[in-house]
Amino acid sequence: MAAQTVAFPDDPQAGDLEVVRQSFNTHDSSGGLPRGNTLRTNNLLSESVHNNSESIMDIRAAMKIVLDFIRAVKLSDLTRPFWDGAEHLEKRAALESAVAELELLREQLDKEDLTLRDEVDRVSMFEEIVGTSPALQAMLSRAIKVAATDSTVLITGETGTGKELVARAIHRRSKRVSRPFVGVNCAGIPRDLIASELFGHEKGAFTGATQQRLGRFELANGGTLFLDEVGELPPETQIALLRVLQEHEFERVGGTRRIRADVRVIAATNRNLQAAISTGSFRSDLFYRLHVFPLEVPPLRERREDIPLLVEYFIDRCTQKAGKNITRVSKKTLEVLQSYRWPGNIRELQNVIERSVILCETEIFSIDENWLPRQFFSAEVKSHTELPQRLLVQEKNMVEASLKESQGRVSGPTVAAASLGIPRSTLESKIPSLRIDKNRFKA
Repeated sequence: MAAQTVAFPDDPQAGDLEVVRQSFNTHDSSGGLPRGNTLRTNNLLSESVHNNSESIMDIRAAMKIVLDFIRAVKLSDLTRPFWDGAEHLEKRAALESAVAELELLREQLDKEDLTLRDEVDRVSMFEEIVGTSPALQAMLSRAIKVAATDSTVLITGETGTGKELVARAIHRRSKRVSRPFVGVNCAGIPRDLIASELFGHEKGAFTGATQQRLGRFELANGGTLFLDEVGELPPETQIALLRVLQEHEFERVGGTRRIRADVRVIAATNRNLQAAISTGSFRSDLFYRLHVFPLEVPPLRERREDIPLLVEYFIDRCTQKAGKNITRVSKKTLEVLQSYRWPGNIRELQNVIERSVILCETEIFSIDENWLPRQFFSAEVKSHTELPQRLLVQEKNMVEASLKESQGRVSGPTVAAASLGIPRSTLESKIPSLRIDKNRFKA
């Protein structure tokens, strides 16, 4: 099987999605799903990020030379007598201020470099959004329209659906693509540190603040700030975030200087924020500031036709890491994967595929069905799989009732085969297949 992927087209104003299609054949004579070509990936973004990181390293090196030179000049000049006097003291203060500013800029470059390196790692996880299902295409069509703007986006959806992936895709299609994409998991930061994480802090702002620190808003300057699990923000931080969205300015914790925020905000949550508003845990005014352009990522159970493509994609990634060669997917495995409801969505599917590739000892990919809880299989599929089992149970009961009536005798005018209306040879073959011991019915 070759791959199909949905990617954002080069023209952000395009009305439809560019679908990169190659042959997709599930009717293999062996009953499996053949794997021939691996998924075509686009490394341009990764190369761009690497180039940006190298540029930052060059700037940092040049800045170090400048700082070392200024420090050397400053230290040598401090010993000279002409530094006495108000004019020279003013120049020295200006020089010290310049050094401090350069130090701050170097710190910001260090953090941007770390951000870019993190971007390389994350880009390697998902180069493209995989799938051609109507549910996915409808959501991506809306994402394409908003990508070219600076509007705030609120992405909703169940856990594991790929909300951050959609946010990154929007950033890549925006005019801010050359600037950082900075993500923060609002649920993963302690309550008393989240404000400092978002807005930074001044030296001495609180116990442990031994130096000035830039926040995520400053690191994302000119780019995109992704607030994952925004519904977990504490009330006091919700107020501060609301102020930034309204005024496009913020202050570092412990500071008084207002800093301009040239940042596009994309937020995501798996919570029902309107329900959180009714319970008082989320501010309604912040909700409406975030809810400028809502996007809902469909769960995997609503895009089952994408599962073969995702399976191919994850197998390709995992086999490269594991150094294995898998040529096809068993038909039964594919049917199981498509019938499961995937409560953990794409993340759960990825984990199951990775685990299966590690344990796979042949070129045919298969999974252990025991890894998937039975309660998460669709009712429709359950009925299809359970019907043959029910028929076998009914057939076994009928044969045992006839054997009991005939006292275990199979042939003859008044025995089991005759009462069932089937040939003796047929009954003889059914008894062992149904795991019946006919001797226990004999008198």
